Amino acid sequence: MKYPFLSDSHTHSKYSEDGADSVMMLCKNALDQGLYAITVTDHCECNTYWEQHFHESVCQSWSETRRAAVSFQNKIHIFTGVELGQPMQNKSGADDILNACSFDFVLGSLHNVKNERDFYDFDYQHRDVRPVLTQYFEELLEMIRWGKFDSLAHLTYPWRYFEEYGVGIPIEDYQNQIDHILKELIRQKKSLEVNTSGLRQKMGTTMPNEKIVKRYQSLGGSMVTVGSDAHRWADVGSGIEETLSMLRRIGFSHFTIYEKRTPVQVLISE
Repeated sequence: MKYPFLSDSHTHSKYSEDGADSVMMLCKNALDQGLYAITVTDHCECNTYWEQHFHESVCQSWSETRRAAVSFQNKIHIFTGVELGQPMQNKSGADDILNACSFDFVLGSLHNVKNERDFYDFDYQHRDVRPVLTQYFEELLEMIRWGKFDSLAHLTYPWRYFEEYGVGIPIEDYQNQIDHILKELIRQKKSLEVNTSGLRQKMGTTMPNEKIVKRYQSLGGSMVTVGSDAHRWADVGSGIEETLSMLRRIGFSHFTIYEKRTPVQVLISE
């Protein structure tokens, strides 16, 4: 292992609808790999908060993560977290879960814009996605200004599916909107997540990619979290080491983890 402080700040257990394994399995695999820290961030889709009982599943995830932290005490750092999806589409639901659990870390994410389906389920064959992308970045900016999260998850999420469906829209077409988002993250003192799941998929890059992360740094950004977005135990830690090498190449000396909603800068050292 090249880096002694490898940490995975974005993982999903069976308490996410698309997760497969127990919290204990995720944490045990992180320990077996020699990770310094893991944060369990199960989904809380605010736009369907009550209908899909996220007030129950997220609290169960939080409780199981606390139990795992006790079980693996002094062996690995285990933090409680949540991926807060679409909070601006149901701010009362977002506030409810944030008040219900004392999370260490809150990811802010957007999987679908208002009144549209998840980009995973979008009808790319019969719809022009460009207007939806414009709305996507507008909603991200609104969420950042709302500010009740710690790190912005997978900024370029829609491009995760563009390769699969043959959608040839360059990220550069939206650089002005992306710049506004990066500047607002810096202004609000929020982190930018570098999500490694794209390395396991057709797109073959992190989300956002190296060019955008470099742009974030050039604008004055210094806080980055790193997460695998694992939905099964075998993907915990995937791509983290490669991504830390990328951050060092860009010029970052530290990455960020969160404990009790407080950013902790961790040295990227060999």
